[in-house]
Amino acid sequence: MTAPFGARLREAVTARGPVVAGIDPHDSLLEAWGLPDDPTGLRAFSLTVLDAVGDDVCAIKPQSAFFERHGARGVAVLEELLAAARERGVLTILDAKRGDIGSTMSGYAQAYLAAGAPLEVDAITLSPYLGVGALRPALDLALEHGKGAFVLALTSNPDGVRLQHAREADGTAVAARVVAEVDEIDGAGAAEDGQWGSVGLVVGATIGTALADLGIDLGEGRAPLLAPGFGAQGAGPAERDAVFGAARERVLVSVSRALLGAGPDPAAIARAASELARTYR
Repeated sequence: MTAPFGARLREAVTARGPVVAGIDPHDSLLEAWGLPDDPTGLRAFSLTVLDAVGDDVCAIKPQSAFFERHGARGVAVLEELLAAARERGVLTILDAKRGDIGSTMSGYAQAYLAAGAPLEVDAITLSPYLGVGALRPALDLALEHGKGAFVLALTSNPDGVRLQHAREADGTAVAARVVAEVDEIDGAGAAEDGQWGSVGLVVGATIGTALADLGIDLGEGRAPLLAPGFGAQGAGPAERDAVFGAARERVLVSVSRALLGAGPDPAAIARAASELARTYR
């Protein structure tokens, strides 16, 4: 039986450090690498990054949109990338931010989280703004198959503040409600004390004092914390400590441009990944 995602993720972080490598092959980056903006360039880019960073990151995080924009052939490259990562033992987190209800949510779950699915991943990002409960088909399937998910909670984009910081009738912030419901899911299992949950949260590293302002204490939970905003977006080790406090050991340092900008030389990407791994251990 496959070990829970939270256990496998913590093992990977212990072995390789907390850096998650974003694989975001947008058109301008392919051009900067001297690659064509087509599925052949997409494939060369993606597999080069995986080979270069695989020994120094706990997971890769492909952004699904940059593969989908190339149609069926682009999705085929994503499938190949995921299989290659699985073969070399690198965890995969698909950044797809899916969120729907009922049979549609179940369809997304089967596409990405069912064992043996063509686009099988270890975890996927999910949007809870049709309700965390609406995500249960994906969360239940993930937990059944030893997979994971990361639920959007507090992002750093300005428009997100109006929704995520909004207060319910009892004064609870929407983001705080999402965190509480994820903590409840993670706490419902029979995992040993100290083990990470398999359902994590997406919390930006550049949100400043928002957690304290909204009365959210991430130190009390078990959810791993996928944190964009490091590197080119301005956050570093000091922000990890200041923003996440006692929960810092569960922070996954999501980095894209700081790695991908080192290409197309694989050795340069590998050096950048190794330096980031040392910085955030």
